Amino acid sequence: MSATGSERGQHRQAWAARGALAAAAAAALLPLVYGGLGGLVLLAVALVGLAVTAAALWWTLSRRGVLRAAAMVLAAATPVVVVALFVAVGLLWVIALSALLWCAAVWSGRYALRSTDLRPVRMKEHRTPPPERPFLILNPRSGGGKVEKFSLREKAERLGARVVLLDPGQQQDVTELARAAVAQGADLLGVAGGDGTQALVAAVAAEHGLPFLVISAGTRNHFAMDLGLDRDDPSTCLDALTDGVELHVDLAFADDRPFVNNASFGVYGAVVQEPGYRDAKVGTALEVLPDLLTRQRGPRLTVRADDTTLTEPQAVLVSNNAYRTGDPFGFGRRERLNSGRLGVLAVRVDSAVEAAELVLEPNPSGLAALTAHEVVVEADEAQLEVGLDGEALLMPAPVRCRIARRALRVRVPRVRPGVPEAPPRLDWRRLRKLAAAVSRTAVPGRSARTRPPVADDKSGGPR
Repeated sequence: MSATGSERGQHRQAWAARGALAAAAAAALLPLVYGGLGGLVLLAVALVGLAVTAAALWWTLSRRGVLRAAAMVLAAATPVVVVALFVAVGLLWVIALSALLWCAAVWSGRYALRSTDLRPVRMKEHRTPPPERPFLILNPRSGGGKVEKFSLREKAERLGARVVLLDPGQQQDVTELARAAVAQGADLLGVAGGDGTQALVAAVAAEHGLPFLVISAGTRNHFAMDLGLDRDDPSTCLDALTDGVELHVDLAFADDRPFVNNASFGVYGAVVQEPGYRDAKVGTALEVLPDLLTRQRGPRLTVRADDTTLTEPQAVLVSNNAYRTGDPFGFGRRERLNSGRLGVLAVRVDSAVEAAELVLEPNPSGLAALTAHEVVVEADEAQLEVGLDGEALLMPAPVRCRIARRALRVRVPRVRPGVPEAPPRLDWRRLRKLAAAVSRTAVPGRSARTRPPVADDKSGGPR
């Protein structure tokens, strides 16, 4: 009897899982087989080198002057020394081959888990009629001039939208502009600008139950990415005015301030307050980080996320839905925008040893990742420096972060690139179970004996 498509798929998964396990084992054993005890020693040296490099990077960020310069040299020289040792004993090719085997193991493991992994939940699309009186705010400075480059104003007006082009020479309140448009009968609000501007207008749209249009004309466009919009050509976002659907997503708040991406407290919240940050990000960060990381400056934070308390982290990120962690391919991406839960990432590192632990430990004690319905950030000072969707703010402590589930109706083009699918998380225990479980059913004749009886058709004979 020929195998069904499902059975063939299971066999492919099984062989992929076995291949992943075999490649991973070969990658680990190859240095030992060819290097013997020396290979084992060199692997230990490589791990020590990785720890030293992480520690040196910590000293680079947390020290100044001669100590910082020495740490920079150490961080650069340590990997070179490790590679030179492998070259000296003739094992560099072994390490290169081991790395290739590890890449093969990762690829095979992801393939095996792809159809069994829980895929990201796709947001339901709601079909609604096109707006009749859309109102759009365009920031000509956003994204290095994308409004002009992609002729956003002209296209929007051709599609029937009323457009306000912000004046770079004066301060304009986009919240008041949006509220005035609602009072004049607007039935959709949209923004071409950064995520901070998007959040302010989105809050007005949510308050009045109106659809909101995101135009990906900012610099990074994180919100647009997680909505599956085209970040290379923001003019395609305007297609939603005539051929669009709605996605119902969450909107987060820090006290009464809305955010669509995240609110940062601690190190990043302080760095973005510096006057020179916009023009010289790296130089400004290196100047202020030593005082922030060693707690000579800034408040001591306490974070209460539902029933969990985090004490004195240096950096806290509260996000509108959780960011994917534990996988570099999916880092910085949110699998959902409608879970109704805030994401929390908190980092506490007080020494070079703890910095090395962040790199070497699978679950380092200095990193906390969780979700919560409500997050309260307390401090031992009266005010908190906050980076809210990249905007620098001072807010009275404590700051209460909350989330309004599916409060925002985002109108997007019906045809759009979509959210890039993150590969499945590698879970070696699941891979072992998959390989073993399918191999048991792959014994000749076993699947036929254990297959449940086929139901009869209406004629009474077997199908």
